[in-house]
Amino acid sequence: MNSFWAVFKRELKSYFATPLAYVFLVVFLVVAGYLPFKNGFYEARQADLRLFFVNLPMLFAFMASVVAMRLWAEERKVGSVELLFTLPVTITQAVLGKFLAAWLFLGIALLLTFPMVVIVCYLGDPDMGLILTGYLGAFLVAGGFLSIGCFFSAVTKSQVIASVLSLLTCAIILLIGRPSTLNFLSKTGSGFFFLPGAIVPAAGIAYVILLILAWITMGELALLGALWFPVSWRGTEDVVGVLEAMSLQIHFDSMQKGVLQFGDVAYFAILIAGWITACAIILNERKAS
Repeated sequence: MNSFWAVFKRELKSYFATPLAYVFLVVFLVVAGYLPFKNGFYEARQADLRLFFVNLPMLFAFMASVVAMRLWAEERKVGSVELLFTLPVTITQAVLGKFLAAWLFLGIALLLTFPMVVIVCYLGDPDMGLILTGYLGAFLVAGGFLSIGCFFSAVTKSQVIASVLSLLTCAIILLIGRPSTLNFLSKTGSGFFFLPGAIVPAAGIAYVILLILAWITMGELALLGALWFPVSWRGTEDVVGVLEAMSLQIHFDSMQKGVLQFGDVAYFAILIAGWITACAIILNERKAS
């Protein structure tokens, strides 16, 4: 436990050791505050934060990818990861310490948007329960995207590549559940799903991890076998239904509306646990080799 806290505190302090963290916070707050007013916050004449929350998933997709890219890629590039693993700390403790420190940093950025709450309270009598569930959902979204970025940061030594792969995966998981995307998939027909399976199952939490781990641990042959699995699905409706359930947007929208369900919280818990576990597996393999 002491080793975990040591990694956690070391990582958290590193964010505020340079001006980069403050620049990040300023950029996040400016963009998060600007978008609602650009989209007609006052014109809507509603004392709620709907226009604020609707932009956060895509914003966190960018920000979490940037924050996560340095977690392990930088350590591996400069060789300090070997030094870290010589200390009395397990890989699990190191992964959790780094991840939770980065998640707390994003949580601090989210908390600093409290002026938005002050504004809606001044303008009217908002439903505070709705606002609290929206903030909880936004915090879970940040954690989910950050866990994806943490995994890709462990896969490559390049921070740029880690950021791009993370952003791409986050965008797929986010956009695949939007009505326009689902309508397109349902109209395209089952023949679309006969294409290389990485297009469709990338929205599935466990399946994405399976694809990447199959390629890294067992090579291209195992990856092709995993890609062929979607072809055996029964039809377009089944696939579209699965993708809708797997979409992060669907679960966040539910919480944004003030509905706090076990299934939505469990979705984010599985998303985070799955990618963090995959990150630990990759680092353990790198350490063993």
